Amino acid sequence: MAHIELDKAKLLHNFKFLNELFEKNGIHWGMVSKILCGNKAYIKLLLDLGIREIHDSRISNLKVIKQIDPMVQTVYIKPPPKKSISSLVKYADVSLNTEYDTIKLISEEAERQNKKHMVIIMIEMGDLREGVMGEDLVDFYSSVFKLPKIEVIGLGTNLNCLNGIMPTHDKLIQLSLYKQLIEAKFHRKIPWISGGSSVTIPLIYKKMIPKGINHFRVGETLFFGNNLITGEPIKGMKSDVFKLFAEIIELTEKPKVPMGEIGTNVAGESPEINEDDYGKTSFRAILDIGLLDIDTKNITPIKKSWEFSGASSDMIILDIGKNSGKIKIGDMVEFKLDYMGALRILNSDYIDKKIV
Repeated sequence: MAHIELDKAKLLHNFKFLNELFEKNGIHWGMVSKILCGNKAYIKLLLDLGIREIHDSRISNLKVIKQIDPMVQTVYIKPPPKKSISSLVKYADVSLNTEYDTIKLISEEAERQNKKHMVIIMIEMGDLREGVMGEDLVDFYSSVFKLPKIEVIGLGTNLNCLNGIMPTHDKLIQLSLYKQLIEAKFHRKIPWISGGSSVTIPLIYKKMIPKGINHFRVGETLFFGNNLITGEPIKGMKSDVFKLFAEIIELTEKPKVPMGEIGTNVAGESPEINEDDYGKTSFRAILDIGLLDIDTKNITPIKKSWEFSGASSDMIILDIGKNSGKIKIGDMVEFKLDYMGALRILNSDYIDKKIV
């Protein structure tokens, strides 16, 4: 049966690596857990590592975290929907916000729950995802500071996630200047400038992080050890915390070219025929995993000579050539995953999740 494995030792290695890096540079950081999709065993493992601040984009996942350890600081990392305000205040200690009306509702709900809710106000810095426009920032803060039960603990930005706009020294300096402006205007101290994410980490090595940037939100680099600017692993980090395994359920030597009139498959695709393949055969391994669980563009067979021949909703077909390795039915095929691949797999109810 197909399953994904999380290597505990490699995850601990990456956590210690990042923790040391951030401590050396005076940066506080929280771990983004959305890739784990609320899996209780995996979240407990994170807490066992010593992580004390966890960020997620699903309130249901924050609920799981609080059930395991109520003392962990939880951060909701997208503008909250109004219908979820009650649960947000109950399970999130901090939330990222961009709409005054929403923060006002949070304040009212926090009053009802007798809590103080902390907010980080996100600023638009060019990627055109969430964020208050810079010219509106002073008026926005003026309104939010008047709300009871709301504590503004930071300002932040999101880069690279939508349009691929990269963090730069100049953009982070601009973010720091916004903080200075707000503090001077309202005589309030704002503890965090949350300007960092996995894609910002390479700037630490280049000494391009302004001193004011003191908070990072990190998920992908923790689990995959990647430099998101170069696409290469960061020296000293592990890139294979996750591994995917799928079982071979059919293995037969078949023609390389399909036979009959060609239309479109279930994914709306038509195969491209290589005329050189007419008359040739190869062993085709059918795996017990499909498009319902994963897109083949997000996984790579460990054996580099194997190629994807196609996929349907519940099966993936691999061309393994002449089968010189004597692969057989029931064998497990190992894959490397990228971030989106792991996210989709971990969100699938049909794939077992294991810790090794």
